[in-house]
Amino acid sequence: MRQTAPADRSADGRTDGETSGETDGETGGENVFGLITPEDWFRIPLLPEERRTASVSALVKRQFAGVDDQPVLRRQAEEQLLGAAEAGVEQGGVVLYLSFLEAAGIPLSASLLISRIHQRFDGLDAVSALRDKGETALVRLPAAGRAARRRRSERTRESRRLGTEFADTIVEYFVPVPDRDEVLMLTFSTPLEPIADSMVELFDAVAGTLRWQKTAQPTPTQATQTAQAAQTAQTTQEPRGQQA
Repeated sequence: MRQTAPADRSADGRTDGETSGETDGETGGENVFGLITPEDWFRIPLLPEERRTASVSALVKRQFAGVDDQPVLRRQAEEQLLGAAEAGVEQGGVVLYLSFLEAAGIPLSASLLISRIHQRFDGLDAVSALRDKGETALVRLPAAGRAARRRRSERTRESRRLGTEFADTIVEYFVPVPDRDEVLMLTFSTPLEPIADSMVELFDAVAGTLRWQKTAQPTPTQATQTAQAAQTAQTTQEPRGQQA
């Protein structure tokens, strides 16, 4: 498994800290979350759009490396991945992971969408609200603390379109963000119903690595130096007037 945050190289080759919210002056900085995922889980930052597009392009390039005679399949794959990423954004997602693990040559398909919910977390209320569908319980993650967990099955639109008889197995974690009225939501999903229990064990192991780190705010001196540098750069880059 590989460590993917607080600072990790994303699909487009840039370093990215996954943040749970804006900087909070009263708490000393941002709450940055980190996870440890399997090496063959490909990470797609969803915001901004430019990074999302670059990450999808990098993934398609990797998957079709050495294959130059399948332009139609390549274009279809890119469109499907962009569609999945955009759907994640519509659900409040900030990061999407896609699994390319294999066992005995069989792909172990899975995904993880990390989203933000801007409301206060109450464990008992969360469990009560989630009980209408699936197995729900309060749990404690080793580093991140208390959370609500729900496991459920769902026959998705995609599975119906493909004509498969299996339902997707979905495991959701709702984790309160420290010092904020905000919840981090981890949504794991796999279409591999025959080995769902084994995949759920993997999902629980990944969720168990979730941790928080507070980023440091700049000191007053650093902030002043940054402002002065910006002002100097602006002064030296002023456009010159036209000469007569």
